[in-house]
Amino acid sequence: MTTRQQLLDFYSRPGGMTSAGKFAPLLAALPNDVAAIVRIVQGLGIYDVVAPDFYGFNIPDQRKNEIHLRPLEEMLNRLLAIDNQPLTVARPVEKRLVSRCRNFVLLLLSTLRAKGIPARARCGFGAYFNPGYFEDHWVCEYWDAAVNRWILVDTQLDEVWQEKLKIDFDILDVPRDRFLVAGDAWAQCRAVEADPSKFGISFVNLRGLWFVAGSLVRDVAALNKMEMLPWDVWGAQPKPDEQLNDEQLEFFDKLAALSRDPDASFDELRKLYTEDNNLRVPAKVFNSLLNRAETI
Repeated sequence: MTTRQQLLDFYSRPGGMTSAGKFAPLLAALPNDVAAIVRIVQGLGIYDVVAPDFYGFNIPDQRKNEIHLRPLEEMLNRLLAIDNQPLTVARPVEKRLVSRCRNFVLLLLSTLRAKGIPARARCGFGAYFNPGYFEDHWVCEYWDAAVNRWILVDTQLDEVWQEKLKIDFDILDVPRDRFLVAGDAWAQCRAVEADPSKFGISFVNLRGLWFVAGSLVRDVAALNKMEMLPWDVWGAQPKPDEQLNDEQLEFFDKLAALSRDPDASFDELRKLYTEDNNLRVPAKVFNSLLNRAETI
């Protein structure tokens, strides 16, 4: 049985997506303070969807595909090709990496792991983007040894986001009812404590229990240190608006139970992910935004 220390050691080491490769010395040189790292990350990326309205920047067509960069090393390579100043220097918006929530998470997550701080990406739903709805979102969860608990951090919410959304909580310690990990969202929907039609991506009308199930698969992959794109599809993930059968419901019930408390379920979560070909990330996945299969 895996001990708590072994589990923390697992999450304190980089994985395939979070290894900085040749850029590792740049991460090592960053501060060790989580709040300081978050401020640095916020100066490196710009969220494409809100860039025009929030920041007054229209993303050039030739840069829009930056959101599809998977490994951190490729992200940093692109960022530094745009502006090769030290990472501690906040870029003007036009020189930041075009990003989505996963990019912000990966930058923080990778830096924490590079410093030996246990951290993991969590896929789920934020209640603070669109009142009454739970929008598809990712955050970073890190282990704070001083208080002996995992803490959720929403790196994406810089001062601009906080002002626009009227954020009333500490982004460095996001309340668990404001961000629901996918397993909690699934459990609430299944217990009829929440409406599945309120979970998804409202502005493109993608919502429902099938969507929560897809997020659940990505969260389990992230808990196994495979932090894929939020629109990567493979294996067990349902198709849009698919009505789930009893076998699927049972499968996702199990995933939710394991991922809601991944520390207690760590061994089973690792075993299931490793042995289930429909759950484990394959060599090729389907990028649903670009509508094509891509090799990982």
